[in-house]
Amino acid sequence: MGDMAGNSPLSDRAEDAALADDIRLLGRLLGDVIRDQAGERVYALVEEVRQHAVGTRRSGRDVDPADLGRLLDGVDLDVALHVVRAFSWFSLLANIAEDVHQARRRRHHRRVGSPARPGTLDHAVAALAGRHDGREVAQLLRTVSVSPVLTAHPTEVRRKTILDVQRRIADLLVWRDRVQLDPDELAAWEAELRLQVLVLWQTALLRLSKLRVRDEIAEALRYYELSLFEVITRLQLDVQRAVDELDPHRGRVSPVVRMGSWIGGDRDGNPFVTAEVLELAVELQVRTALGHHLAALHRLSIDLSLSSRLVAPTAELLALAEASGDSSPFRGDEPYRRALRGMYARLAATAIHAVGHVPGPPPHAELAPYDTPDQLVHDLTVVEASLREHGAAALADAMVAPARTAVEVFGFHLCTLDLRQNSDVHERVVDDLLRVGGVTTDYLALDEPGRVEVLRRDLVSARPLRHRASACTESTERELAIVETAAEAVERLGGRVISHAIISKCGSVSDLLEVAVMLREAGLLRPGDDPSLALDIVPLFETIDDLRGAATIVDALFAVPEYRSWIDHCRGGVQEVMLGYSDSNKDGGYLAANWALYRAQVSLVETCERHGVGLRFFHGRGGTVGRGGGPSYDAILAQPPGAVAGGLRVTEQGEVIAARYAGPDMARRNLEALVSAAAEAAGGAAGPPPEPGFVVAMDELADASLAAYRSLVYGDEAFVDVFRALTPVREISMLNIGSRPASRTASSRIEDLRAIPWVFSWSQCRIMLPGWFGAGSAFETWAGADPSHLDQLRRMYRTWPVFRTTMSNMGMVLAKSDLAIANRYASLVVDSDARDRVMPVIAAEHERTVHWVQEITEAPLLDDNPTLARSIRDRFPYLDPLHELQVDLLGRYRTGDDDERIARSIQLTINGIAAGLRNSG
Repeated sequence: MGDMAGNSPLSDRAEDAALADDIRLLGRLLGDVIRDQAGERVYALVEEVRQHAVGTRRSGRDVDPADLGRLLDGVDLDVALHVVRAFSWFSLLANIAEDVHQARRRRHHRRVGSPARPGTLDHAVAALAGRHDGREVAQLLRTVSVSPVLTAHPTEVRRKTILDVQRRIADLLVWRDRVQLDPDELAAWEAELRLQVLVLWQTALLRLSKLRVRDEIAEALRYYELSLFEVITRLQLDVQRAVDELDPHRGRVSPVVRMGSWIGGDRDGNPFVTAEVLELAVELQVRTALGHHLAALHRLSIDLSLSSRLVAPTAELLALAEASGDSSPFRGDEPYRRALRGMYARLAATAIHAVGHVPGPPPHAELAPYDTPDQLVHDLTVVEASLREHGAAALADAMVAPARTAVEVFGFHLCTLDLRQNSDVHERVVDDLLRVGGVTTDYLALDEPGRVEVLRRDLVSARPLRHRASACTESTERELAIVETAAEAVERLGGRVISHAIISKCGSVSDLLEVAVMLREAGLLRPGDDPSLALDIVPLFETIDDLRGAATIVDALFAVPEYRSWIDHCRGGVQEVMLGYSDSNKDGGYLAANWALYRAQVSLVETCERHGVGLRFFHGRGGTVGRGGGPSYDAILAQPPGAVAGGLRVTEQGEVIAARYAGPDMARRNLEALVSAAAEAAGGAAGPPPEPGFVVAMDELADASLAAYRSLVYGDEAFVDVFRALTPVREISMLNIGSRPASRTASSRIEDLRAIPWVFSWSQCRIMLPGWFGAGSAFETWAGADPSHLDQLRRMYRTWPVFRTTMSNMGMVLAKSDLAIANRYASLVVDSDARDRVMPVIAAEHERTVHWVQEITEAPLLDDNPTLARSIRDRFPYLDPLHELQVDLLGRYRTGDDDERIARSIQLTINGIAAGLRNSG
């Protein structure tokens, strides 16, 4: 598209010149493709619109969407589709260039020997060494345990096909950076890049049909081959080396990263997750893990061609070779090859037992399967030790240690698959079970003490309530089928394959005991003097009130002797608690929700310490700030003291998965940041608890923010209608981006809308309300009450990581918002009285919030994030035409124009805007 990078004010800076060149090149290639494919007239229109949007933004003038409207007025639908696709593809190509540039800068810093950067293992070790001796630092690294949990939350608007082409373009840019090309090679390289841009242009952005759960499972699993197998294994080896240097000869470090998944086990509001789907998810995970390990053994059996005529293997290695069943005379003097072929055959037998076939070449012989991953680890350790004995330690380190480490980390199950369901469903199932078991016919009518008493009395026995003649409801049978399938998987593959049962909307002790009853039905819980509990029972606290009452519930839970016995004897004395960032934000607004989350963690840490129970937090964060998103490194260091001591789990959702794990460089950056931050936080890097005055201030600010937020969102009867007309929330539900429905019920209430479409919708119209509304009023009220309060807020920002992270994330959201564009969307609100009542409230609060964020930070928005500031300046001009077209198309669609091209164009604008903003929900 001509010179799509324009003359960015940052392009002249030496460190960003390469990025500007890449954006310019990709824009030029896209422009050439548009001219060739859509014709000169379309290209000329796109270029005119582009120049106008860029010129307006870079002149510093406020955007007047009506100006773009005049350029696009009267454009027929076919041309409009071309314009939408053009600006959508540019946003995506700019994203690729930015990702490549970030990796380029990291390589440059490593090459020139720059000081270790925050978020790296070297930085964590150096930071910890300032407070602890070497042995203590090593022990802190040993205790690190982080678990990113992939979910199928529907915010990834791009198809797998598009992501694959993106990766090929990124690989071409990276390859160009790493080699010296002569003119002919450079021309060939650019021709290949042009071909990939052409493939993008001729590939449909939209899916033809809605994703099924099985599709979501498959899409998530591909990230293991793209990055996770390689990066997690390498990171584990790097942590091991760091520990060995600090405190030698202390043995292997337990896996610091263990992946998790909800895809196939999360039934909350998703009727398509069934027992059959859960069984499929487990099978596909096992197939992926075993396929990887088999491929590694196959490579080793080819590469380790060492001859016993030249080296002296250990007796243990020779025993493995003799037991391999490989009697080929051609390998008679190659014991390593024979041993590894035998190991391959045993793992192939494991695969046949687990998934019914071998995900790799057939073995040479039928041998007994490995029963556990530890048996395979033992044999690989024999290979390593033997290599070291005859001077081949380099081979052991480079070839065998990664294979052995991958087995230790991923096992035969790949990752832990969580079960999740709503407490309302659980209580209905248990009510049915208690009825058919003859315990009580009115469980649901009981108050909380009555429920706990009934459940405790029943849980003394290991006897299931249901028997063959039981007449349970269809929904009860469906839920119990899930638990029974989980029990079969645990029996077959071990406790790590499914080890968490998460309770959405948890609000009482009985909510947890109800899950215990269900687990007992499948044998996953056996009460008694010698109890066994195969899964963690995990409460999820999601609303402001639930967060405020979380510690009280956990305190009462630990007072139940039966439950405490299960924790102590079966779950290592550790209770996991999940915190919901998305729903708490929708319930109370950004500032109040963040403070409620922090307060809940402090109270839960104190409660667990008082009871002598370990605590592990599971953070249910989304991609956007309004759903708990933001830089992971800063977020972990902002946790209260003690909140990371037991390890942590964190959800990775939607578009965030591709942004963090689509390639090795991005995956390494993200996972290393998680591990480093967890180590630093456990070692006291986050600093002491906040001053008492800071806590008092945040209590008052949170209350004021909550009142302002709820006054609009839940207190103004016009708000719901304005929201549904102003944003494309209804049209987002038409996108084929996930298997789960957008709302829990058919209600139009905000309370029943899922947090994802709530945040997604506000981002499309550039108001971003969930990420800031209410904060400006709170700051104004509190700072206005006392002249010294502003100074205190500034001191809180300078010295307290919690407040600094909160303000920084809010600044990011505000920088992405645009009230001029939002006002264009306001024209979609037919009820002018409602619009004129709600929109001024939003505009005034936005102005207040921007003012106070800049007052408190004493800097313009994004002053602390120049990379994002540059990205916004470079890319946001190309969103303006998409917004203008979206508003026009929404107006036509909602007034009855049923042309299929309009609906498709709307969906394309939603995709393009989400790509340009780099997040959706």
